[in-house]
Amino acid sequence: MQSLLASIRIAAVTMLICVAGYATAVWAVARAIAPATAYASLITSQDGTIIGSRQIAQAFTRPEYFWPRPSAVDYDGAGAGGSNWSPTSSDVADRGREMVERYGATSENPLPAELAAASGAGLDPHISEAGALYQVARVAEARGLDQSRVGALVRNAAFSPGGFLTQDRIVNVLELNLALDRL
Repeated sequence: MQSLLASIRIAAVTMLICVAGYATAVWAVARAIAPATAYASLITSQDGTIIGSRQIAQAFTRPEYFWPRPSAVDYDGAGAGGSNWSPTSSDVADRGREMVERYGATSENPLPAELAAASGAGLDPHISEAGALYQVARVAEARGLDQSRVGALVRNAAFSPGGFLTQDRIVNVLELNLALDRL
């Protein structure tokens, strides 16, 4: 019986150290090194109201805003995941056709792939610079702005996630839409 109680105490202490202690240590280091990221990269308004997160996409559907990639989880941060549809699934083809129609894409003006397909988690907050530039005409017209001004805003918001290691440039949709609202 004594060895059983000793084993239970050792297991409890080990769990306390390895689970609670490790998680607390990682959180404390993250908070010290990158406090914004440790707190979900939240974006707040002037009055402190939480607007969203730099890390989770939001559904924008109004024509005066840039639209994110489609989401297989309806932009629900609590349930990230893909659709698990096969590439040959009629559901994938139907969603692709729906997105092509929504954007008014044609063979002369093809839709960038990420605007027709969900990301793996369904919550990717970024689109490519090309995907954002594809939407400039619609956004500019809906807001009554010059297309060159909206295009410049996209180019200024675009960045290379790999720094100098990659030429691909992406745009955070929420931050781009907030910049649009500030114009």
